[in-house]
Amino acid sequence: MKLKSPVLLEWGGVITAILYCLLVALNIGYEFIGFLLLFVSAILIGLWSHLGQHRGILLLQIFYGTAAIIGMIRWYG
Repeated sequence: MKLKSPVLLEWGGVITAILYCLLVALNIGYEFIGFLLLFVSAILIGLWSHLGQHRGILLLQIFYGTAAIIGMIRWYG
């Protein structure tokens, strides 16, 4: 069975987003890593949505990626 790139992008983005949520919600000092995971998730799901022409999801991922960058800058900037 051959895995296709869109499936890896989609599920990679989902898993990194879940990890981001858990790290930030647990408030255990790994918020910067959480924001980094959010950024990775936004890139992966953004690529997936671009390939599938899901423009609304793409716009949302652009916002999430921007929020992740702001979070990283504000957390350690």
